[in-house]
Amino acid sequence: MTFRETIEYLRLIHGSYNFIVMLTFFYQASLGLRIRSNRKRKTTDLKAIKRHRKIGPILAAFGIIGFILGISIIYLDYGHILKYPLHFFIGLTIVFTIISVYLISKKIKGPESRWRAPHLFFGILTICLYPVQFFIGLGILF
Repeated sequence: MTFRETIEYLRLIHGSYNFIVMLTFFYQASLGLRIRSNRKRKTTDLKAIKRHRKIGPILAAFGIIGFILGISIIYLDYGHILKYPLHFFIGLTIVFTIISVYLISKKIKGPESRWRAPHLFFGILTICLYPVQFFIGLGILF
C-alpha cells in the first residue's frame, strides 16, 4: 500500500469515526434533554442521569481524539494543518465547546444550579456544529 492510499484510508476512517461520535453526541443530548424535561416536571429518571454522567467524559475524550486524528492526517499529507481552514476552525470550535460542556458539568450541583444554562448552551452549540462539520468533511472527501 502506498503512502497516498494509506492517507485516503485514514481520511475515511477519520470521517467514519467522527460520524459515529456525532451520532453518540446526539444520543447524549437526548438524554440531557430528557433529564431537563423531567427536572422541570419535578420527576427523576435515575437511569438517564447515570448514563448521561457516565458517557459524558468518555464522549468528550472521543470528540477531542477525533479532532487530533484529523489534524494529524492533514499534517502528514500536507505538512501543515490549515489546508482546509473552515473545517479546521469549526473542528477547533467543537473541541472548545466540548471542553466547555465538560468543565461546566463539573460545577453543576443540585437542581437549581446556575451552571445548567451554560451547560445547555454549549451542548446545543456542539450539536449544531457537528452536522455542519460533517458536511464540510464530506465535501473534502469527495
